[in-house]
Amino acid sequence: MMAQNSSLVITDQDYERLALLLQHTESSNAAVLEEELARATVVPQKEVPHDVVTMNSTVQFVDHDTHKESQITLVFPKDADVTKGKVSILAPVGIALIGLKVGQTIQWPMPNGQKRELQVTGIRYQPEAAGDWDL
Repeated sequence: MMAQNSSLVITDQDYERLALLLQHTESSNAAVLEEELARATVVPQKEVPHDVVTMNSTVQFVDHDTHKESQITLVFPKDADVTKGKVSILAPVGIALIGLKVGQTIQWPMPNGQKRELQVTGIRYQPEAAGDWDL
């Protein structure tokens, strides 16, 4: 379940908010998110590279197994709305994508027991790059 190329990068603000979320959630995926956060490099919000998937980023990725390209916005559970492309950080694909850089690939276990290989192909919007510090 490790990202290839290098480790994950999380902003200090996202890390704090996600740690708080984990304290107040009963999601079965919480432990998986906790593992991902534990191996992430935490950087100041204003220093995160613009090619990293952060919370509220709109990210493009390809599933290497199906060759399907997708675009989602990674949000906190309360803001999730699949019909609008807003996917919760607690969803398997959300946990897989957080902290990855454009070009990085991750092998990710799916609920059916199979593994998928996802690759970040672009970031259409990143709050930090746009100067939206309080999202």
